[in-house]
Amino acid sequence: MTKFKNFMTTFWKDEEGLQTLELMLIIAVIVFIALLFRKTIIGWIQKLVGFGNDNIDNFNPSE
Repeated sequence: MTKFKNFMTTFWKDEEGLQTLELMLIIAVIVFIALLFRKTIIGWIQKLVGFGNDNIDNFNPSE
């Protein structure tokens, strides 16, 4: 039982791999926010692409 307790104490205090966990949590939050606001984000991107298409149709390089 003492070996198990020592193992768990060492495991709990071990910080190796902590950066990976933090990175995974950040990615999960970003994905959650993207899914939560996906309609707003898609509308914003479509508006930007539409604005670019309108301006490119009016582009005249000879001027």
